[in-house]
Amino acid sequence: MKRTCKNGILKVFYGDLSKHEADLIATPSDNRLSGREGIDAKVYNVAGEELREACKAISVEQRKLNLPPCPVSTVKFNKPYNLSSKYLLHVVSPDCRRPVQDQRRRDLLPTTYEAMFSAIMEKKDVKIVAAAPFSMDIFSYPHREGAKLTFSLLLEWLNSDECTIDEYHMIVLNKNFIDAMRTVYRETEDQLPGRDTTDE
Repeated sequence: MKRTCKNGILKVFYGDLSKHEADLIATPSDNRLSGREGIDAKVYNVAGEELREACKAISVEQRKLNLPPCPVSTVKFNKPYNLSSKYLLHVVSPDCRRPVQDQRRRDLLPTTYEAMFSAIMEKKDVKIVAAAPFSMDIFSYPHREGAKLTFSLLLEWLNSDECTIDEYHMIVLNKNFIDAMRTVYRETEDQLPGRDTTDE
C-alpha cells in the first residue's frame, strides 16, 4: 500500500524491520530497552551484541541517577551497528498488557508518535524512515482501534509542514494487524489525508 501526502509518502510493507534498509530505523521498545521480545528482539539480534551492551549502559546510568526505567514515549538514539541504517531510534511504546497503560492507550500512543516525529526532525539527513507500528505486536494494542489511530497520526504528520522526510515505511509482520489495517483503510480511505497511489 502507498499513500501520498503533501510532504511525504507512507508505504506499507509486509516484512522484517531488522532487515529493511532506511536512513533511520525506529524500533518499538520496552521501558528498559531490553530487546527481549517481539520485533525489538529481531532488531537486536541483527544489530548484534554491541547494541545490547549499549542499552545496558543506558539502564546503568538511569539507576546511577536514581531514575526509573524509561517511561512510555521516551525516545533514545543509538548506533545502528549491523542494521542497514544511519540511525537506530528506540521508541518506548505503550504496553497494553499493563492495565494502567491499557487504560491510557488512546493518549499514550499519540504522545509516542509525536516524540518520534520530533526526534526524526532533529536529523536533517534522514529522508527515509522504517518502523513497525508501535504497540501492535506483543504489546497487545487492540488492532482495529490501533490501525485507525496509527494511520491518522502518520498521515497527518506526512501531510503537515513539519514533516521533514520523503518516505515513511511501515513494516508489518503481524498478519492480524495487516487484516485490521486493510479493513480500516477500506472503510476510511476517503477521510484520510493524502491520496492513494498504490497502483502508480
